[in-house]
Amino acid sequence: MNLSRKCTKTGCRQPAVATLTYAYSDRAAVLGPLATYAEPHTYDLCAEHATRLTAPRGWEVLRLATEYPDPEPSSDDLLALADAVREAGRPRPAAAPVTPEAPVTGEVARRGHLRILRGSAEA
Repeated sequence: MNLSRKCTKTGCRQPAVATLTYAYSDRAAVLGPLATYAEPHTYDLCAEHATRLTAPRGWEVLRLATEYPDPEPSSDDLLALADAVREAGRPRPAAAPVTPEAPVTGEVARRGHLRILRGSAEA
């Protein structure tokens, strides 16, 4: 279970605790526990929106879970956090100094998808 999954209702920032799936052929909205992975065509809902869910006229709401416990961090979440902290603490390699005597052409520095190029006239 991933704590970064939020309720898909517009403007809601609460953590998701249930997953909503529509079964169009049965005219049913199926509301169950939070799915392990976010899937296309499913909607993650917080506890408030899951309990207040109603279906369109002629449709049925099938509730597979009636209580929605607060999500707890999994070991995967904690390992990902530890890896991020470890990566942020690593020293960055220093850039090689550019000597002004020799004309440098080509790529000097790179940041993401952007490059800094130096021509022979700039050296």
